[in-house]
Amino acid sequence: MTLGGIDLGGTKIEARLFDAAGAETLAVHRIPTPTDSFASLLSALSQVVTWLEAEGGGPMPIGLSIAGMIDPDSGVSFAANLPSSGYAIAHELEIATGRHISVLNDCMAFTYSEANGGAGEGARNAVGLIIGTGVGAGLCVDCQLPYRHGGLAVEIGHLGLTAATLARHDLPVLRCGCGQEGCVETYVAGPGLSHLAQLRLGRALTPQELSADQSAEAQAVLEIWADLAADALYAIQITLAPDRIILGGGLSNLPDCADRLTSSLARRGLSDAPRPQIVTARFGDTSGARGAALVAKEHMRVRA
Repeated sequence: MTLGGIDLGGTKIEARLFDAAGAETLAVHRIPTPTDSFASLLSALSQVVTWLEAEGGGPMPIGLSIAGMIDPDSGVSFAANLPSSGYAIAHELEIATGRHISVLNDCMAFTYSEANGGAGEGARNAVGLIIGTGVGAGLCVDCQLPYRHGGLAVEIGHLGLTAATLARHDLPVLRCGCGQEGCVETYVAGPGLSHLAQLRLGRALTPQELSADQSAEAQAVLEIWADLAADALYAIQITLAPDRIILGGGLSNLPDCADRLTSSLARRGLSDAPRPQIVTARFGDTSGARGAALVAKEHMRVRA
């Protein structure tokens, strides 16, 4: 048996065919994400389901990882950058393809993947923190996905940074795309780090350019960024108390990212509380599709 995982993003749909254990990618297929209508999106997703089954030699467990909230009771999705809001996407896909497709939040899929055979293996309470063009997180308890009211994941990117942290670095209160002000995502995601470089260096460097610059000024910007990110890490520690935090997304690939964030978190309060271990994802960009595929496999086992 093979497994199928689909990662639905704002610009591309990536389908991955995995071996039965989800350990190895056997084939990959990418197409642009339609953004004009739900009908176009549904047609594109149906096409990649057909591709997976053709490539894998027949029906298989297939899971879909998608940004946004999936209400666990109604199945209705809510996504900011996709034409899927208001639709029960798993139900619609089943009608369109004749196949049951497991649908879950992308951060939860990432965390499930890493908790089951990845960098979170062996953790009792694992949080997957994705820092890329946005900031989001997922949660696994004893390697399983917990129930979340309304389908919220760990929406840490839309908590506000503390006034003390902003004041310490003399930073302005910025409006976030979600409509709030001072959100973690606005400062800590990739565009936020570039904005920090613009404020401090007068140049909007990419995260990669910034990390490659060994000047004291550039490294100071990365230290500010890590201090801002520590607000999110500290919120995760004192609310969810994970024993491990797994980093994903483009910024997790910055040199010494896990060590830098570990040091920043160590400077926060509750010094007597045990700190979570901070590690980098094992499966990286593959984890969303892999986690969805593994969840689909588990759902098939339960239904059997």
